[in-house]
Amino acid sequence: MKLIIQIPCYNEEATLGLTLSELPRELPGIDKIEWLIINDGSRDRTVEVAQVNGVDRVVNLPRNQGLAKAFMAGLEACLNAGADIIVNTDADNQYCAADIPKLIAPILEGRAEIVIGARPIQEIKHFSPIKKFLQRLGSLVVRLASNTRIPDAPSGFRAISREAALQLNVFNEYTYTLETIIQAGQRGLTITSVPIRTNGYLRPSRLVKSISGYVKHSILTILRIFMTYRPLQFFMLLGSIPFSLGFLLCCRWLILFWGIIGDNPAKPRVPSLVLAAILILIGVQFWIFGLVADLMSVNRQLLEDIQLRLRRKEFEEK
Repeated sequence: MKLIIQIPCYNEEATLGLTLSELPRELPGIDKIEWLIINDGSRDRTVEVAQVNGVDRVVNLPRNQGLAKAFMAGLEACLNAGADIIVNTDADNQYCAADIPKLIAPILEGRAEIVIGARPIQEIKHFSPIKKFLQRLGSLVVRLASNTRIPDAPSGFRAISREAALQLNVFNEYTYTLETIIQAGQRGLTITSVPIRTNGYLRPSRLVKSISGYVKHSILTILRIFMTYRPLQFFMLLGSIPFSLGFLLCCRWLILFWGIIGDNPAKPRVPSLVLAAILILIGVQFWIFGLVADLMSVNRQLLEDIQLRLRRKEFEEK
């Protein structure tokens, strides 16, 4: 059983050494442990620090491509290296490396294929109230979209089995955390979470540069996730808003036209009728979009199955 611990890195020379110093080299049930970093276009001494601290493998991206691309590049490198379990952690030593045995235990026991480390969000002092609220909101949306019970969806501390890693794709360029959980739930992968500890605050988050930016990216990410993985539900809900407004306006027009309420039943009130018709048509169009998108999602699932077969063949030959 081979475990590879991967760390996406972008200008992490100040904290990477401490993070690596706490990673394990031996664990019960694991025959071999390797460390791998993904150098996401760093301009400092990140790679040199990694090599000095005994990293086994380095994946170099030619330019900074973001956390999601770095994560996927790491998964591919780990699969190429024959990893049976992949643990992803951050270079800022946010997550307690001593909890890695707890993180991989469900995979070793065959109870799960993906395990997410759940942080004590309310106890983290450097998280603002807004960020804590957004963490809860994002996790709630992910639970609804994925049919899972993951309490801390944005957590980057996670263990992934080889079979699960073969099936994951990330289309979002901002972050991989939410999308991979929803995708796993949609593909029927067994996913669970375990409580983990966090270390002291070393540096500001590279992902959350500002609250407004984080809110904007989070909203766009959630909307895109829903459109990608729950297209029928998304467009049905979206279309229900104008359709309902149009239907109510139409009912009002009929009540006034028939003279049930009002003193001038003969008044045509054409603008209200036209607006009601437009709103109803917009709602129906959204529903049609949902049906088409749902059919396209079936095609995407077929393509993912083909990709999985090709990946299995590719990595089995290496």
